[in-house]
Amino acid sequence: MNKRIVFLDTVHPILFNRLKDAGMQCEWQTDMDRESILNGTLCDVYGLVIRSRLTLDTSMLKAMPQLKWIARSGAGLENIDTQAANDLDIKVFNSPEGNADSVGEHVIGQLLMLLHRLHTSHQHVQQGGWDREGHRGSELGSKTVGIIGYGNMGRAFARRLSGFGCQVLAYDIRKRGFHGEYGVEEVKLAAIFEHCDVVSLHVPLTEITRKMVDKAWIQRFKNSVILINSSRGAVVETTAVAAGLDSGHLQGAILDVIEYEKKSLEGLSTRPQALNTLSRDERVVLSPHVAGWSHESYFKLSNVLAEKILRNA
Repeated sequence: MNKRIVFLDTVHPILFNRLKDAGMQCEWQTDMDRESILNGTLCDVYGLVIRSRLTLDTSMLKAMPQLKWIARSGAGLENIDTQAANDLDIKVFNSPEGNADSVGEHVIGQLLMLLHRLHTSHQHVQQGGWDREGHRGSELGSKTVGIIGYGNMGRAFARRLSGFGCQVLAYDIRKRGFHGEYGVEEVKLAAIFEHCDVVSLHVPLTEITRKMVDKAWIQRFKNSVILINSSRGAVVETTAVAAGLDSGHLQGAILDVIEYEKKSLEGLSTRPQALNTLSRDERVVLSPHVAGWSHESYFKLSNVLAEKILRNA
């Protein structure tokens, strides 16, 4: 009997096609809601493919008694109760390898944009100006860059930094033994606060990291820093960023993610004053959660999942 595989979110069709070619019974159900699942619509499902639209908590998982694996297109697993999945003997796959290159390039691009004032220079010339001194930039090679979280994304960022000649310090709460890779110095968190001019966050959203970056956290830096967040919006308190820019503890901010995103990550649930304030600040570069959202990563995210599922499921 064919294994029923349900795609609850849209992903690149390479995953659908590869699983179908392997003999699985694949179907798209991108409009299926939580209530339908709890009422037993997927009581016979063998595998699920998701992104961020739905939260798979214990109740949802128990409503799918035949479920053997969940494939999350992307890196974050905060919408899956991974402990409950483990208890129910359900494998969980994700694909951070698929968009790490895109994240690394995107963050480098935004950092160079801010350091060299490219965003304001472009607008200035569009408006008829030609002020050179007012748009003098700073070189990345003169900075000490800190990476917090040295997984796939942090490592991809470090790889791209290696060509600029800057000092790179990295801290990871669990991972060890990466000292020297791409010239990275493996350090304790205290060294990040002590020495860095730029700090980039590449951490998962957990109980530890949720709202990790608040006013007190920002004030621990010895230097006025550029803060970069391309991980999850809820890691950083937006009001703390605005306050840090006002106080001088931050010299700039680069935010690809924001705490006001919907759970699906598609759009904002609200747009408070703090975000409006940042959007008007020349020291801030914003993008709508697209660091890992390239044409190439769209394919790679699904192809990586196909490899993992066919090898392990």
